[in-house]
Amino acid sequence: MKLQQAVDQYVSHKRSLGMQCQTMARQLRAFCKASGDINVDEVGAETARAFIYGSGPVTSNLHGKFHVLRGFYRYLLSRGYITSSPLPVQIPKEPERLIPYIYSRAELHCLLQAAQKESHWCKFEPVTMRTLLLLLYGAGLRISEALRLTMGDVDLEQCLLTIRETKFYKTRLVPLGADLSQALTIYLAARFKAEHPSPPEAFLLLTRHSLPVSVQLAEDTFKRLCRRAGVRRKDVGRFVPRLHDLRHTFVVHRLTACYRDGGDVQRLLPQLATYLGHVDLDSTQRYLTLTPELLSQASNRFEQYAAPGGVL
Repeated sequence: MKLQQAVDQYVSHKRSLGMQCQTMARQLRAFCKASGDINVDEVGAETARAFIYGSGPVTSNLHGKFHVLRGFYRYLLSRGYITSSPLPVQIPKEPERLIPYIYSRAELHCLLQAAQKESHWCKFEPVTMRTLLLLLYGAGLRISEALRLTMGDVDLEQCLLTIRETKFYKTRLVPLGADLSQALTIYLAARFKAEHPSPPEAFLLLTRHSLPVSVQLAEDTFKRLCRRAGVRRKDVGRFVPRLHDLRHTFVVHRLTACYRDGGDVQRLLPQLATYLGHVDLDSTQRYLTLTPELLSQASNRFEQYAAPGGVL
């Protein structure tokens, strides 16, 4: 079997299980290109090593390629297409894990204020950037989900967003709180005034020139907002605050509020998983960065439980 044929079969298998596999497919295509038009059992250890290591320093990309190839070769071995794997037995230690930045409420306020004062030359209208920030934090959306929203996906009468064809080809309904519904109402009024196209299939968030907002444009604008608002990392983490960290902040703040209000945390977690579009609780738990406030609230809850006659 040719390598390209095996890759196509493996990607189709993964997608049949409900995975989109875009990054995996891209890396496997690059592996095919680097290896040439050969059979799967002709890929040598040196070829595999050269692809995994590349020519630069050790980064998380090295480990990403290794894990993709490891899954691919396990698939080939399990089906008898090959008798041994050309992958290295050991690879360098993985670099420091990315620690999400959890924004304080004061920092969120500063970012929203900075978004309202965005320069006139920016491709974003100030109200558009502010609405994007509120969608990521207030509804816990992924960046791609927010940017793919169309006019038809917003139902302010029912206070619902329809999130279509997301990470695992799933569509979900996201309820909107009163504050976010009001923010969207204000944005839609500004959007109408700017005479942006408004058919149901039109993207909700647009640039000044009625073009879809790209992820790169959103992230570049957000970095500028962070500098203007003075939002920067003060802990030991080496990664700068990201736009995606607003989704992490949404989860941590909701859990902290649940502890503080005496709510049922065990009941909240499955609800959060559904709200975020996760397939299991493990995915949601990865968003639970421990902050001093969250630790304090959890400790207080445990003290109440440990006290005589206490309940969790």
